[in-house]
Amino acid sequence: MAFEELKDSISEAEASAKSYLDSSREFYKLKAFKLLMKGITGFAQAAFLSVALILALLFLSLGAAFWMGNQLEDTPLGFIMVGGFYILLGILVFVFRRTLVKPLMARFSELYFEEI
Repeated sequence: MAFEELKDSISEAEASAKSYLDSSREFYKLKAFKLLMKGITGFAQAAFLSVALILALLFLSLGAAFWMGNQLEDTPLGFIMVGGFYILLGILVFVFRRTLVKPLMARFSELYFEEI
């Protein structure tokens, strides 16, 4: 009798372990799917927003260059001034890149290590 009880207990433990492993596998598949979809939708939103902002910046830059050129009665000078502004902006971003990276790293690490 004791042998049969031990055999039944081992069978139950094996079934429980198999059930646990199956549940864990399904959980991690769902977690991976959630993270993948979050990444894909985040990338799609960022891409759409980036394209929209670049187009807006392009048209605003062209408008500003033509307007400055019209005010100065020298259109190429307006474009040179807008280009110079972007070069200055690029230099400032380069100089302050370390202070810009830290908040971005903190934000992305929050998103990456977020619990379900």
